[in-house]
Amino acid sequence: NIKVNEAVTMFGDNAACIKKATGNRVKNRSKYVDIKYCNIREAIKCKLISLLHCSSEDNLADIMSKTLGGWFCFTLLSTRFLRNYLRNLFAGAWEAQDLSPLPVSMPEATEAQVQQCVELISRARKPVILLGSQVTLPPIPANKLREALEELGIPCFLGGMARGMLGKNSPLHIRQNRREALKEADLVILAGTVCDFRLSYGRTLSKHSKIIAVNRNREQLFKNAYFHWTPNIAIKGDGALFLVCLNQKLKGYSCPQDWVISLKEADQRKEKTNREKAEERTEQYLNPLKLLHHVDYLLPEHSLLVADGGDFVASAAYIIKPRGPLSWLDPGAFGTLGVGGGFALGAKLCRPDSEVWILYGDGSLGFSIMEFDTFVRHRIPVIALVGNDACWTQISREQVPLLGSNVACALDYLDYHVVVEGLGGKGLLLTRQNEDQMDDIIRTAQSKCRNGQPILLNALIGKTTFREGSIAM
Repeated sequence: NIKVNEAVTMFGDNAACIKKATGNRVKNRSKYVDIKYCNIREAIKCKLISLLHCSSEDNLADIMSKTLGGWFCFTLLSTRFLRNYLRNLFAGAWEAQDLSPLPVSMPEATEAQVQQCVELISRARKPVILLGSQVTLPPIPANKLREALEELGIPCFLGGMARGMLGKNSPLHIRQNRREALKEADLVILAGTVCDFRLSYGRTLSKHSKIIAVNRNREQLFKNAYFHWTPNIAIKGDGALFLVCLNQKLKGYSCPQDWVISLKEADQRKEKTNREKAEERTEQYLNPLKLLHHVDYLLPEHSLLVADGGDFVASAAYIIKPRGPLSWLDPGAFGTLGVGGGFALGAKLCRPDSEVWILYGDGSLGFSIMEFDTFVRHRIPVIALVGNDACWTQISREQVPLLGSNVACALDYLDYHVVVEGLGGKGLLLTRQNEDQMDDIIRTAQSKCRNGQPILLNALIGKTTFREGSIAM
């Protein structure tokens, strides 16, 4: 038996049926109506149901009961659908709303979970930590997290906005050969790092490794889990807070130094190889790796980097070393192009004494180059470096081998520096012809920026094999 507290409302567009069901009149033709339909009238009397009239205009299902011409059918259906959709979309839009901030709920690891991790780490001979952007969030200050990581002494790979967390030249920061290190590691801590395409959906993790995963979001915590990887300990909690607690529990712990040294030596060998690649000449334009090495050499300690691009920015992540915590603003996992101008605007306002750089690809620059008008009008000096290779190279790298076509990927070597000049900023051009003056041109940009002028360096770069085989997302 179903208990009904109030009448269930039913809508119908047949006025005669509603009148018949709610009235008591009986006509000669009523005798042909099956007696079972009188149950409706009985239900209405008992207030189990309530019949209300719904006009054909508001009845979307009405069109299903009629034979209509194709165009008329489409027009009627789409009009009714849109009207109802908009009515629902804006329902209550003018009613008073509660605008108070939503409560912040930050999950934390339990004492038992931390203790389990302590036991695993104590037995590990080759541990590594992977830090993602999430560890830069409050409540743990970045410098406090940095201190905890340095005391733990476990080698770290930094991704997203966690880049720079350990400073420029930390012996614990491993920048290269991540795939090889993960295959060799016997313990991996994923602190805010997600097993998505950046970790080959977990395939880069060794099946022999113990894995500790920490993430504020449950969905991200178990992303692709039990397909290509399996967490030994999964903690829904803040990664930075977890690492600080872990450090407190592991006082006196010392990571095996032979492991740290072997990773750092491999890291240095790879960086030496990258420097050698930077000296290779491309067909016609600048070698982007050489350009990025020169920028890294001239970056001051108080610099702040904004990443907004694909292939060029991904190369920069391997070459340029952020100088400290929270000095790399990242567009996120999917490379959300166009954030550069807005990010730089906010960064310079928050840190007026920092030298703010935007690292642009030529594709992404098109989304926010007009922000130079904002920079000029509000006297906000930033330096933008665009790696101009006349191509959506991040896409092209995968598309051409797969489809044999570069369609929709080709761009032109445009005069972006002239556009910035037209907006009132200062544009500088870097080409093969003035390659020997590269440092002087970069220093000129820095000098003019310090004097309050927004700058764009338009660097015409060529193709390299540096990131060959990388995926487009």
